Amino acid sequence: MRTLLSAEQLDSGIARLAEAVRADVGRRPLTVVGVLTGSIVVVADLIRRLDGPICVGMVWASSYRGSATRPGELDLRLDLLPDIAGQEVLLVDDIFDSGRTLKALVTELQRRGAARVQSLVLLRKLGRAEVTLEPEYVGFDIPDEFVVGYGLDFNGGFRHLPYLAALDPDDIEAIRGAAPDVASNR
Repeated sequence: MRTLLSAEQLDSGIARLAEAVRADVGRRPLTVVGVLTGSIVVVADLIRRLDGPICVGMVWASSYRGSATRPGELDLRLDLLPDIAGQEVLLVDDIFDSGRTLKALVTELQRRGAARVQSLVLLRKLGRAEVTLEPEYVGFDIPDEFVVGYGLDFNGGFRHLPYLAALDPDDIEAIRGAAPDVASNR
């Protein structure tokens, strides 16, 4: 495992993202909708830096199961979503990989009557997009590697790391062999 982004770089990136959001939104009310479970650290750090009226909601989306390192079928659960009709919404996700999750969620938030939906991702994986939609705010572009830390997991572990790390294929195989699969909620 090797570090891609330090805790300091992540902190600086979140500060930059918060400034960009507030420059765009101003002091208008904003509903921040985080995508569980991977975005919990990003959402927590981001909302502490956003001044002005903020409402927070969460949705659950997963396309990674257990020890998978490539996305599979997308599963969405929106029962934790607050009423967003007429609201300005910032959808926050940990990583933009294929883009299928972000596209599905933006479409659903628009269908539920949001006045405007913008998206923010901490990470954008280069060369993996399968959709034309692009997030409005991107913290960092990263290579096509499987990453953990700062809320992102592999097989349920590593979310607690204060930095972002890439797992090498040998790391992945060692982890797969050492622990039973648990459902990942990336």
